[in-house]
Amino acid sequence: MQKTIQIKCIRRANHWKPRDSISHVGGGALANHWKLELDEVIQKIESGACMFFVHVDSDPVAVNVAVDRDGKKYIKTVADGDFPTHLLSLPECP
Repeated sequence: MQKTIQIKCIRRANHWKPRDSISHVGGGALANHWKLELDEVIQKIESGACMFFVHVDSDPVAVNVAVDRDGKKYIKTVADGDFPTHLLSLPECP
Protein backbone atom coordinates (compact mmCIF):
# COMPACT_ATOMS: atom_id res chain seq x y z
CA MET A 1 0.00 0.00 0.00
CA GLN A 2 1.34 3.42 -0.98
CA LYS A 3 1.99 5.87 1.88
CA THR A 4 0.97 9.51 1.43
CA ILE A 5 3.38 11.88 3.16
CA GLN A 6 3.26 15.66 3.53
CA ILE A 7 6.53 17.55 3.16
CA LYS A 8 6.62 20.52 5.53
CA CYS A 9 10.26 21.60 5.40
CA ILE A 10 13.45 21.28 3.37
CA ARG A 11 17.18 21.31 4.01
CA ARG A 12 19.16 23.29 1.47
CA ALA A 13 22.41 22.00 -0.02
CA ASN A 14 23.11 24.71 -2.59
CA HIS A 15 21.47 28.12 -2.49
CA TRP A 16 22.68 29.11 -5.97
CA LYS A 17 21.23 26.37 -8.18
CA PRO A 18 17.47 25.91 -7.70
CA ARG A 19 17.39 22.33 -9.02
CA ASP A 20 20.31 21.28 -6.82
CA SER A 21 19.32 23.23 -3.73
CA ILE A 22 17.37 20.58 -1.80
CA SER A 23 19.34 17.90 0.06
CA HIS A 24 16.63 16.68 2.47
CA VAL A 25 12.90 17.03 3.05
CA GLY A 26 11.03 16.60 6.30
CA GLY A 27 7.77 16.88 8.12
CA GLY A 28 5.70 15.60 10.99
CA ALA A 29 5.01 17.05 14.41
CA LEU A 30 7.78 17.84 16.90
CA ALA A 31 7.48 14.45 18.61
CA ASN A 32 7.35 12.58 15.29
CA HIS A 33 9.59 14.75 13.13
CA TRP A 34 11.16 12.95 10.18
CA LYS A 35 13.76 13.90 7.59
CA LEU A 36 14.81 12.00 4.44
CA GLU A 37 17.70 12.51 2.04
CA LEU A 38 16.74 13.54 -1.48
CA ASP A 39 17.95 10.25 -3.02
CA GLU A 40 15.68 8.28 -0.68
CA VAL A 41 12.67 10.45 -1.54
CA ILE A 42 13.33 9.97 -5.26
CA GLN A 43 13.62 6.19 -4.78
CA LYS A 44 10.36 6.04 -2.79
CA ILE A 45 8.48 8.06 -5.44
CA GLU A 46 9.87 6.06 -8.37
CA SER A 47 9.18 2.70 -6.69
CA GLY A 48 5.61 3.73 -5.89
CA ALA A 49 6.16 3.12 -2.16
CA CYS A 50 5.25 6.70 -1.23
CA MET A 51 3.46 9.70 -2.64
CA PHE A 52 4.76 13.00 -1.28
CA PHE A 53 2.85 16.28 -1.37
CA VAL A 54 2.96 19.87 -0.15
CA HIS A 55 0.14 22.28 0.59
CA VAL A 56 -0.16 25.18 -1.85
CA ASP A 57 -2.88 27.64 -0.86
CA SER A 58 -4.43 24.95 1.37
CA ASP A 59 -4.58 22.43 -1.49
CA PRO A 60 -2.44 19.29 -1.62
CA VAL A 61 -0.08 19.26 -4.61
CA ALA A 62 1.87 16.13 -5.54
CA VAL A 63 5.67 16.03 -5.64
CA ASN A 64 7.21 14.33 -8.68
CA VAL A 65 10.68 13.37 -9.84
CA ALA A 66 12.08 15.49 -12.67
CA VAL A 67 15.31 15.24 -14.64
CA ASP A 68 17.43 18.25 -15.60
CA ARG A 69 19.19 18.57 -18.95
CA ASP A 70 22.35 17.00 -17.45
CA GLY A 71 20.38 13.89 -16.47
CA LYS A 72 20.35 14.65 -12.73
CA LYS A 73 17.15 13.83 -10.86
CA TYR A 74 15.46 16.30 -8.54
CA ILE A 75 11.99 16.81 -7.06
CA LYS A 76 9.39 19.49 -7.73
CA THR A 77 5.63 19.81 -7.43
CA VAL A 78 3.31 19.20 -10.37
CA ALA A 79 2.39 22.90 -10.13
CA ASP A 80 6.00 24.06 -10.63
CA GLY A 81 7.69 24.87 -13.92
CA ASP A 82 11.34 23.84 -14.31
CA PHE A 83 12.28 24.81 -10.76
CA PRO A 84 11.01 23.44 -7.40
CA THR A 85 9.49 26.80 -6.45
CA HIS A 86 6.86 25.48 -4.02
CA LEU A 87 9.36 23.24 -2.24
CA LEU A 88 11.92 26.04 -2.00
CA SER A 89 9.29 28.25 -0.32
CA LEU A 90 9.03 25.80 2.61
CA PRO A 91 10.89 26.57 5.85
CA GLU A 92 14.28 25.07 6.65
CA CYS A 93 14.12 21.74 8.54
CA PRO A 94 15.55 21.78 12.06
